This record gives sequence, C-alpha cells and structure tokens, in this order.
Amino acid sequence: MDILAIWLGKVTLLALRLLGRRGTALPGLVVEKVFPGFLPRRLGALGQGVVVVTGTNGKTTTTKMLATILAERYRVLTNDTGGNFVRGVITSVVAGSSWRGRTDADIAVLELDEAHAVRFCQVYRPERLLLLNVLRDQLDRFGEIDTTARILAKVAAATTRDVVVNRDDPRLVRLADELTATVSYFGVAPDLRELFPTDEEMYGGAIALSDLRASAELMSVKLGITTDVTLRIASATERVTLRAEGAHNAQNAAGAAALALTLGLDPATITAGLRKVDPAFGRGQSFEIAGRRVVLQLVKNPAGFRQSLRTVAGLDPSATVIAINDDYADGRDMSWLWDVQFADVLGAPSEESTEETGETRSGTRAGWLVTSGTRAADMAVRLLYDEVATDLVEPDLTAAVRAATFHVKPNQTVVVFSTYTAMWSLHKVLDRLVDEAPRLGPRPS
Repeated sequence: MDILAIWLGKVTLLALRLLGRRGTALPGLVVEKVFPGFLPRRLGALGQGVVVVTGTNGKTTTTKMLATILAERYRVLTNDTGGNFVRGVITSVVAGSSWRGRTDADIAVLELDEAHAVRFCQVYRPERLLLLNVLRDQLDRFGEIDTTARILAKVAAATTRDVVVNRDDPRLVRLADELTATVSYFGVAPDLRELFPTDEEMYGGAIALSDLRASAELMSVKLGITTDVTLRIASATERVTLRAEGAHNAQNAAGAAALALTLGLDPATITAGLRKVDPAFGRGQSFEIAGRRVVLQLVKNPAGFRQSLRTVAGLDPSATVIAINDDYADGRDMSWLWDVQFADVLGAPSEESTEETGETRSGTRAGWLVTSGTRAADMAVRLLYDEVATDLVEPDLTAAVRAATFHVKPNQTVVVFSTYTAMWSLHKVLDRLVDEAPRLGPRPS
C-alpha cells in the first residue's frame, strides 16, 4: 500500500518540477487524501523516532544543525525544503523514499510551524521536541504571544520521551511542570543574556537570569564573517566556528547540541557535526557575484530582524537592501516594523568609531541603502523616522539587487534583508546573477 502512496507522491512531485514549481505541499496533500495512514506508518517504522523543532525564530537553521549533527551517527530524514506543516512533511517522506518503497532513515528531524505542530501531533506523537522561543510574530496569524505559548504547550504534552526547553524563555519553562516526558534545558551564559531578550525584555523589561542547569550552554560568541562560539556541552567545553553569521545562530547551536545529547551523542561528535553546517536557505547564505559578496538574511518579526541587524557590524556592508513584502506567507500586518530599532545599527557612524578605524566614511553603517518589495516605500518611511536616509526606493526586486550589487566595488559586501516571499524571489535573482557574472563587464560608473 505504501509503495503506491510513494509512487503517487513522486509522480505529482515530478510533474510540479517539470512546471518549474517547488511543490512542497501538493504531493503531500494528494497522498494525505488518498492514503491517510501513510505518514504515521512511515514515521512509526523509524528506529529512533521523530524529533520536532519548533518555536517563533530559528526553526530552519536549528533543524539543519540538528540533522547534520545526528547524521554523524544516524541516517536522517528531514524536511529541508521549507514545508514545515503536515503536508510538507509527507512530501519530504515521499522525496526521501525510493521508487521501491524504502525509506532509508533511522530518525526524522522535522521543523514544524507552531500552528501546524498541533495538527502533526494528532497524526503522530513525536518522541523528542526542541522548543526554541516564544516571541511576538505575525499577529494576523498567531494572535498574542500567550496564544502561541498555549499552542506549544499542546505539542509538548504530546511528546513521549524528551523535551528540550530554552531555559531563558519563562513562557516555555512554565510548560515543563506539566509534562510527562523527560525535560532538559539549553541556554546562554548570564553575561550574554542581554543579546537574547525575551519579548518583555525587548521592550524595556529587566533581564531575568535562570538558575536552571542547562545541558548545553553558549558561553561566548564572537561575530564576524563567521561566528566563533564556545559551548559547554554536558561537562565538556567545545570551541567551534559556525559558517552562519549571527549570535542567534550561536544560540541555535546550543539548542541543537542539547537535543543531540538526549540521543546519546558525545560532545566531540556534536561539535564535529556543527562544523559541517552550511547556512540554511536564505539564512545567512552568501553569493559571489562578479567579485562582490552578497549575503541574504531572512527577517519576519521584530526579534528576528533585530538579531539579523547585528550581523551588519561584522559584515561591514558597502550596500544594503531591505526587501519587504506583505503577502499571506509574510503576514499582511507589517506594523511590526515599527518595533525594530534601526537607528543604532543602520544610522550614521559615530565620530568615535571613525577615529578608531582611521577611516573617513560618509553615509550609514549600512552603506548605500535600498528599500524594495511591495512595501518598499513604507520601509523607506519607517527608516526616515529613525533618521536613516534611503538612497534608492525600488519596488522591483531584481532591479534593486542588481543596482546594489553593481553600485559597490569588487571585494565589497552587500547585505540583503528580506521577508519570506521576497526571499524566494531574491534567491532566484541571485542564482541568475551568479550565472551571469562571468559575462558581466566592469562596474558601472
């Protein structure tokens, strides 16, 4: 029976590929309707079961980190195509199975959207769960933050073996007392806590320090083109260079390490896996275009945008693009942009910083600044309220990225901050520019 489901899903997926579409949902939808018992049967046959990764921010990168770590010991099935809902999981299982009906995996590591994770648990109760954070997100989808916390509580209650919780998020910690699964924690050292504010702390609340023991703890982080971190994993101190920029990725690494410990991996193996992790799709990916480095960063809520903006100092861009769309997948309500503080990061360099480097630099820390996407003008207005001037307002994504890339000189960097739907379009634009780069002439004057 399952081989028929796999064939049906694969044929649907192949047809979508021929049409040039990604197809993360439709194959899963077709299989779900025709063979409703397919997913629980397949997942139930995995020797090490299922790990679910969920929370407001960091799901995709942390899932990739964890899948890469566990691949040091196990055969891993994961939904790395962006389908973080039940139908997307089914599509990933189909894609990861052979035409003969075999799914060669020991364990599944699945990123799940908070709202869809509850439905997934009605289909299959995961053995392990990693809870990252609860932060204010798309109000038109999730409502207030406590609603999201209640959703995650249901997912945690359905988990059968191990739940790993961010000890620095009080809303998640409160869930632990109600669970029958074994609970462990990850976190950051006290002197790093202000880098990772909770929702209340982000809006002026006092930084709260947890006294819970973390099985994996971020001890130090140094930002630059790479992210150099020190982690305490169990009782070992491990140093690792992450390929993905940003302090938030260092925190994600601690979460992935804590979950890996529940599966019996030792600290050295965990660190070896972390060293192999490339940036996830659109999360710090780099593109080399005619000698220029273009870095793509996804932004989708105030906390995530604030964390991503911190990469500007290490990357030192000569041009920056902020691409904001308001399609359904982005959230139609873009008022959250007013909760992001742009002035400190993108504003004009201070006299002190100029003296330290000995450089004479005009403009903003962001370099030449472009806004783009369907809300390009709105984004420019938002920046103006923080006294950050925009050099170009260009709604067309292709034109905006091309203008920024060829405004700068070879060996310089362009950073592109992008909402979800804009990111998919920009990824195609950047891939195309990479292919065109050998034929491109000198930088326009």
